[in-house]
Amino acid sequence: MDDFFSRDITLLTGSDKAQLLKHELNIHTYEDLLRHYPFRYEDRNNLSTIAALTPATPGVQLNGYIKSLQKVDKGKKRLVALFEDHTGQLELIWFHNFSWIIKKIKPNVQYRIWGKPVFSPQGQKQLIHPEICFLFGNQVEKTQLLPIYHSTERLKRNQLDAKGIVCLQRKLLSQLGATVEETLPQYLLTRYKLLSLKEAFKNIHFPGNQTLLKQAQRRLKFEELFYVQLKLLKARQVRVEKQNGKIFNNVSLLNLFYHNYLPFHLTNGQKETIKAIYRDLSSGKQMNRLLQGDVGSGKTIVAFLSMLVVIASKAQVAIMAPTEVLAKQHFERFHLFAGQLNLNIALLTGSTKKKEREHILYRLKVGILHIIVGTHALLSDDVSFNELGFFVIDEQHRFGVAQRAGLLTKNPVYAPHMLIMTATPIPRTLAMTFYGDLDISTIYELPSGRQSIQTQHYYENARLKVFHFISGQLLLGRQIYIVYPLIEASAALDYNDLMAGYTSVCRAFPDIPIGIMHGKMDSASKDIEMKRFEKNETRILVTTTVIEVGVNVPNATVMVIESAERFGLSQLHQLRGRVGRGNAQSYCILMTDYRLSKVGKERIETMVKTNNGFEIAELDLRLRGPGDLMGLQQSGVLNLKIADLSKDGAILEAACRLAKDIIQQDPEFQHPDNLPIYKEYTRLLAVAGGWNRIG
Repeated sequence: MDDFFSRDITLLTGSDKAQLLKHELNIHTYEDLLRHYPFRYEDRNNLSTIAALTPATPGVQLNGYIKSLQKVDKGKKRLVALFEDHTGQLELIWFHNFSWIIKKIKPNVQYRIWGKPVFSPQGQKQLIHPEICFLFGNQVEKTQLLPIYHSTERLKRNQLDAKGIVCLQRKLLSQLGATVEETLPQYLLTRYKLLSLKEAFKNIHFPGNQTLLKQAQRRLKFEELFYVQLKLLKARQVRVEKQNGKIFNNVSLLNLFYHNYLPFHLTNGQKETIKAIYRDLSSGKQMNRLLQGDVGSGKTIVAFLSMLVVIASKAQVAIMAPTEVLAKQHFERFHLFAGQLNLNIALLTGSTKKKEREHILYRLKVGILHIIVGTHALLSDDVSFNELGFFVIDEQHRFGVAQRAGLLTKNPVYAPHMLIMTATPIPRTLAMTFYGDLDISTIYELPSGRQSIQTQHYYENARLKVFHFISGQLLLGRQIYIVYPLIEASAALDYNDLMAGYTSVCRAFPDIPIGIMHGKMDSASKDIEMKRFEKNETRILVTTTVIEVGVNVPNATVMVIESAERFGLSQLHQLRGRVGRGNAQSYCILMTDYRLSKVGKERIETMVKTNNGFEIAELDLRLRGPGDLMGLQQSGVLNLKIADLSKDGAILEAACRLAKDIIQQDPEFQHPDNLPIYKEYTRLLAVAGGWNRIG
């Protein structure tokens, strides 16, 4: 299998086309081409009639006769053919490269055509650039599900459009023969009723019918997700068995703070999470735990209490946040707690002054600092610890794997324990796929005293009503966020922009101090604006999404989100979580244009209906897909070729159970029945980038 699948695509296409495929679609080998799956299929099995066509009709197939053929030179040059069947007539139109059609087509001969019907302003039915083939007598060409492949403009100019790729796939599949070695054992194919790999490849590209297509998709999705799970679970097994961590079990500081200084009661979810973290810290194995909890669920205090176990054992702790705003927020909160226990804490960010930075680095290196809070600045080469025992990463999805690994290198003696926190609820399928090597804790409850945020939706014509409501909240002494999606006006997008919005708000509330904050401001300016709002010196903050994560102003009770249809569900939920931080009733107001798409309307209705972040995340996964939701398409982390995590949850669950069973029973894949797994797993490890095709 390796020899055939690893062959250079040049052998199939010639050097010129091979270079294009490599550059445009990253297709280097025979396997790359075989796993360049169709993204849709055109059903060529059904015939339609001209009379049945409507503007909503998708691609259609028609049998009929060409009654006339005319070259039109007036205006845009085109070739127009009059086509008819027993129910009516339509026009076939070609705008370029039609000399071969003039030579080929003859009037009053039966043809089969395929295309997407359009209607002219006068109501004339037309097919633009249809596919056309001659029917010999009564012999009908065998129809099928025709695969449609992604291509690029450059490939299309070099005969490698969807049709050109179809030809290559046919050529490659004709060479498969007996060379396809199974990647899954026979007992699994039988147990799960899966097609062989050879049959799956055949029917994913050229399915005999819809049933065979579904079977091929199921087989290839199962294989893809199975090896994703196998990789993650093997990594976890290696970590648990070989990655030793230092034992931390001194709870003296934790008990002191818990019984004397904790300003509120912990929820059951917080208590259970702290117990799980303590079990990890005292196990002798390195902790790798993901802590997810909805906005305001109290993850930060869980992290602090867990840190005290490590600090009491004479080691240091670090917390890394993705932005300076969030890092400063953590520092201020932890500084208050640390002061009650006489612990030393410092903040290190990119804007820390040189002299202060040198002082912090010295104190960190000699062990005077117990806690360091920072941004990416903590990853710098000159940042060294006396003994880093535990680090926390907040909002994990904003950091790459390399950055996480960078903190691990800060202790050359043993692997520091790691706690990853996220306020973005992660749907189960995503958690299994991207964090399957981690232990996961989830906090579902909100702290006692918190009231559910009331969410309301208004169109633009209700703005005066919204301003009246804001006035009432201001009279109660409350503060207001008003969030805009854009910083500057966009000609392409008819949305309110920040600067125009700020002017409008100032006119509506001339006697109210109003602040403005956005991503183009430098850190110092943003810090000044945020401080003014936190101190209630400004009552309204007009801002972009820079306040999405980490900002904590309990007196802010109203979140107005302008052009809410521009935002994804999870982002709307994150923004909503900036209010409701205190005990007063809080509100989220979603302002939209009347022209809402179906998806936009569903998002807004969901936000009004529920405050449950996990329910929202599941719907967001279905609406937007995992790449958009997790920010993974840009980072390259998500590269599944055929599986869709928003739709294939059942297949993922089955693949995960199977991978767990196999690793438990045969961790090194030594049983003869598991030889195909051993070979494929080893091959994926050996081939550079081999894992890329499965995540």
